[in-house]
Amino acid sequence: MIHSRYTKQVGLATLVALGLMTSSLTPLLLPQPATAQLFPRRTSRARIAEGTRIEATYEDAERIILKPDETLAVALVTTRSVRSSRGTVLIPRGSTIEGQLEPQQDGTQFVADTLTLKDGTRFNIEATSDIISRTEEVTEGRRTDPIWQGALVGGAATAVISEIFGEVGIFKVLAGSGAGALGGFLFGGRDKADVRVIDPQTDLDLTLESDLFLGRA
Repeated sequence: MIHSRYTKQVGLATLVALGLMTSSLTPLLLPQPATAQLFPRRTSRARIAEGTRIEATYEDAERIILKPDETLAVALVTTRSVRSSRGTVLIPRGSTIEGQLEPQQDGTQFVADTLTLKDGTRFNIEATSDIISRTEEVTEGRRTDPIWQGALVGGAATAVISEIFGEVGIFKVLAGSGAGALGGFLFGGRDKADVRVIDPQTDLDLTLESDLFLGRA
């Protein structure tokens, strides 16, 4: 009886010991998904610093003509890739930047709001061009045909020009310029006017006004 009782006690102690060992080993045997939950994978975001220059242009016209107080929505295209310090392309050449040309105290400025990469990914962006103050005086007796050729002309600028050149003259001046519909404008009654002339090749490079983050957190 003593021997049997001793055997049972030893067996029980062995089972308890094994149980403790099993408990201590259990964390080491957790399946991989649980470990993944404890240490989630992080996806880094690329940061483009405030002040970075983005070279861009408007591709569909040789120049843009607006009234000095006119606002016009346009979409620019990047002409050079923006790269990281390691040479990685962050904004590919040919990406689209949407925004609008807005009047400022000393001129006109492009203000960007949306960046669309070539793969279709969109990001909010805060970037502006330099202020453009170049103007051209338009008068009926002055030959200014060259500035209209291949130009994108804003609706307000078209209305002003129509007042100078009249109903027939406006079609001659803006023929082939890509100007919008002319209906509803007042014709005649103005001798001259100043218009803002923007060169897409030189005037529309942008500067980031705040850090731009690409990718997901």
